[in-house]
Amino acid sequence: MWYGVSSIVVKSIGYLLSPLLTYSAHVSMVDFGRQSLLYSTIPIASIIFTYGFETAYFRFSSKEEHKSTIYSTAFFSILFSTVFLSLVLWWFRAPIGNLMGFQDVPEIMVLAILIIALDTLNKIPLVRLRQEERPLRYAFVNIFGVTVMILIVVFFVYYCPAQVAKDPNSWVTAFYDNNKNPIVYVALANVIQSFVTLLLLSKELFFIKFTFNTKLWKQMMAYALPLIIVGLGGIVNETFDRIFLKLWLPGTAQERLVELGIYSACYKLSMLITLFVQAFKMGAEPFYFKQAEGANAQKTYARVMKLFVMLLTVMFLAVSLFLPVWALINDAKYRVGLKVVPVLLLANIFLGVYYNLSVWYKISNKTIAGTYITLTGVAVTVAINYFFIPRFGYMASAWATFFCYGTMMVLSYKWGQKVYPVPYLTKKMTAYLAIVVCLFLIHYGITWLCNNNLVVSLGLGAVLFLIYIWFILLVEKKEFQKMPLIGKYIK
Repeated sequence: MWYGVSSIVVKSIGYLLSPLLTYSAHVSMVDFGRQSLLYSTIPIASIIFTYGFETAYFRFSSKEEHKSTIYSTAFFSILFSTVFLSLVLWWFRAPIGNLMGFQDVPEIMVLAILIIALDTLNKIPLVRLRQEERPLRYAFVNIFGVTVMILIVVFFVYYCPAQVAKDPNSWVTAFYDNNKNPIVYVALANVIQSFVTLLLLSKELFFIKFTFNTKLWKQMMAYALPLIIVGLGGIVNETFDRIFLKLWLPGTAQERLVELGIYSACYKLSMLITLFVQAFKMGAEPFYFKQAEGANAQKTYARVMKLFVMLLTVMFLAVSLFLPVWALINDAKYRVGLKVVPVLLLANIFLGVYYNLSVWYKISNKTIAGTYITLTGVAVTVAINYFFIPRFGYMASAWATFFCYGTMMVLSYKWGQKVYPVPYLTKKMTAYLAIVVCLFLIHYGITWLCNNNLVVSLGLGAVLFLIYIWFILLVEKKEFQKMPLIGKYIK
C-alpha cells in the first residue's frame, strides 16, 4: 500500500506539469510539443543506463550468499557505466540535439544528460529501499524531490515572467532570461530534483562497501541483458508515438509540434490507470519474487490479477464517464484530442495486465521471452503508426498503443500458461472488461443523442458508475469480506 500510495502521490504531483504548462501564457503549444518530445526520448537513455539491474537486484538479493555484496556490486556497476555512457552522450550531444530539433536550445542536451545520469545513480539506492521494505523513507525521498521540481517550475514559468513584466530590471534577471525557451527551465528544475533526491539518499550511499563480486555481476548481467530489449521495446511502445507523430504527420514542423502537444496533453488523462499500474509494479515486483518461494504462489498471482483488473475497470469508468471534468486539467485549446482518451485507457489496462503476466518469465529465468514479446509489440506499434498517422493523425497512435499492448498481453498469457501455469480467472476478468466498455458506449451514445449536454453526461455517468460498483460488490462479496479495513463493512 505504501509503495502504491507514494508512487501515486509522486506521479500525481508530476502530472501537475501538464496544467502548469498548458495554462501558462508563457508556454506556447509548440513549446509544449517540444517538451513532450524531450521527455519521450529521455526514458530511452535511462533504459540503456540501468540495463535491467533493478529487476536483477530483486532476483539475486533474495539469495543469502549475495546479501553482503549485491548492493555494492550493483552500485559500482551502475556508477562506472553511467560515467562512460554520459561521456559518450556528451561527445555526441550536438548531432543528437540537431536530430531532435533542439538546435536553438543547445543547453537542453546538457541538462538532459545530467537528468539521465543523476536519475540513474539514484536507482540502486531506491531499489535497496524497496527490497528492504522501507516504504516510508522511499515515499519521502520521491515525494520531496518531485515537489521541489514543481515549485521550481512554478517559479520559472509563472513568477519570473510576471516579475520581469513588472520590472525589466527585477532581481530575478540575475538568473532568469525572459527570452530563453521555457522548456530549458523545466529541464533545469528536473536536474535540481534529481540532485536533491541524490542528497536525500546520501545515508544509503554510506552503506556502499568497496567490494565488487565479479561472479555475481556476471550472473546479474546474464539475467538483465535481455531486459534491456524488453525495456527499450517498452519505451518504444510507450513514448515513441510522439516521435512518430513528429516524423510522419503531414504539415509544417510547427503544425506537427502543435498536434504532438495536443496528443501529449490528452494522453495525460489516460495516465490515471498508468499511474496505478506503475505504483502497483513498484510493490508487486519484490512481492512476486518472495511469493515464488511459497507453495501457493500461482494461486496468489491469480487472486492478485483478479483484484487488479477489477480496480482498473473501476478506474476506466471513473475517467471515461467523467471526461469533461478531467479535461479541465488542460487548457481548452488542447481538448480537441479528447477522443483518444478511452482508447488509451483500455490500452493501459492491457499494459497493466501484461505487467502482471510477465512474472512467469522473470521467475523462471526466461527473460529472453520478454524480449520476443516486446519486439512483437514494437513491430505492431511501428507498422500502425507508419501506415496510418499520415491519414488519421494522433488517433492512429492511440489505436497503435491499444493493439500493441493487447497483442503483448495475449502472447504473454498464451506462452506463460505453457511454461508457468497460473489459474487466472480469465473469463471473469474478460467479462468485467466487456461490461465497462458497454457501459461507456451506452453513456457515449445517450450523451451524443442529448447534444453532449453536460448535466446529462455527468448525471448518467454517476448512475452507470454506481451501478458497476454495486455489481462488483455483489459478485465479489466474499472476496471483499476477506480484505482488511473494508471487509467488516461488507455484509
